[in-house]
Amino acid sequence: MNIPEDLIIKVLIPAYNEAGSIPHVISDIPDYVDEVIVISNNSTDDTEANAEKAGATVLSESRKGYGYACLKGMEYVSKLKEKPEIIVFLDGDYSDYPEEMDKLLQPILEEDKDFVVGARVAEWREKGAMTFPQIFGNWLATSLMKLFFRSRFTDLGPFRAIKYPKLLQLEMEDKTYGWTVEMQLKALRQNLSYAEVPVHYRNRIGVSKVSGTVKGAIFAGVKILGWIFKYSFK
Repeated sequence: MNIPEDLIIKVLIPAYNEAGSIPHVISDIPDYVDEVIVISNNSTDDTEANAEKAGATVLSESRKGYGYACLKGMEYVSKLKEKPEIIVFLDGDYSDYPEEMDKLLQPILEEDKDFVVGARVAEWREKGAMTFPQIFGNWLATSLMKLFFRSRFTDLGPFRAIKYPKLLQLEMEDKTYGWTVEMQLKALRQNLSYAEVPVHYRNRIGVSKVSGTVKGAIFAGVKILGWIFKYSFK
């Protein structure tokens, strides 16, 4: 797919202690991306130094939480003189395949979709890449979204692309685990045009801070379900 040379694409990567993986993530991001922005979420290792060495813009967010990191990145983008047309969100653990970004951009550029989510389909998922709580949680959340909102989403995958003006329109607010589902729910409520595309998914480098702990898995599940029921009864 040909990406227009004047198209400005920014990539936001929240990262907490991802020193070993972040250089791989950055090196696999396509050259057409205008800027890679890594938001270090109170990292205590060499995440920031390694990201900077790999060519990324590095921000620091001391408040722990995936949403806090994403909001910090959005705040940075909002102050830029030249605003992007598209924002891509990507995890810093190397579980996503950054080189598959074309798949997410294609529906936006060729079908004028507002928002695209990369679905971690079972047949393209490395064994063990998603834990049982993740798989069940995704199924439950997307089933409820289908029931309440007639959604076509099958995953809450973190690898996603959205038109920047539409992202601002969503007025994102979640500070922690509910960021991805909040974005999808608000996209549904505001009738954004959206698509889901299958992407590959592999075992991450290091231990997950959410699914890798019982506490993280429970908190994430509660937060995700909380957002769904909040919007269901509005």
